[in-house]
Amino acid sequence: MRDILLVEDDKDIQEVNKSMLEWRGGYQVRLAGNLAEAREQVKEAVPDMIVLDVTLPDGNGLDFLAELRQDKNIPVLILSALGKIEDRIKGLRAGGDDYLSKPYNNDELLLRIEALLRRAGQMPDTVVKGALTLRISSNQAFVNGVDIALGQNIEFSLLYIFVQEENRILSAEYLYEKVWGQPMTGNDKALRTAVYEVRKKLEGSGYTITSERGKGYCFETA
Repeated sequence: MRDILLVEDDKDIQEVNKSMLEWRGGYQVRLAGNLAEAREQVKEAVPDMIVLDVTLPDGNGLDFLAELRQDKNIPVLILSALGKIEDRIKGLRAGGDDYLSKPYNNDELLLRIEALLRRAGQMPDTVVKGALTLRISSNQAFVNGVDIALGQNIEFSLLYIFVQEENRILSAEYLYEKVWGQPMTGNDKALRTAVYEVRKKLEGSGYTITSERGKGYCFETA
């Protein structure tokens, strides 16, 4: 499991991003509320990636970034409320690998993290399961080389989770929270519809999605 250090002083943003990255991205997330905590976290164990705020209680995140760049090549995504072009240029020149301004879209944050980890060689861009191929960078899936035209956000995210959890029964609540990024408070109609569409498009791949009443869904060989 890839390890992300989230350096952010806003407790609400900390918890929202931690939950989203763990449930939807499958990452292990550590938290640091200031630069002193961030330095201790890196000293304790070097993360696979850092998501870094700039304005922190005990200093500027870019100073911490400059320290990192002296001896560590950790992918760093700057996540800051400072969104002017000069702020972005300053952050990238300081050694940031990418820069995302607040407010931001959760899907975009996840995709940018995945892109940086792929660039660092920690995440494959292509996953192959027999006749089924997933291309992560473009949110596409192919059966025997033919694009099966998944809905790029919901349907692709759902299939990607299933592929990662092959032969495991996954509850509706788990899947809903992973894909939609929030607890399933109503019925599971949206999930059932998405599962139906993905299952239909998997025909000819050698895989299917089965359902077990009261337990959930399982991605397995047909």
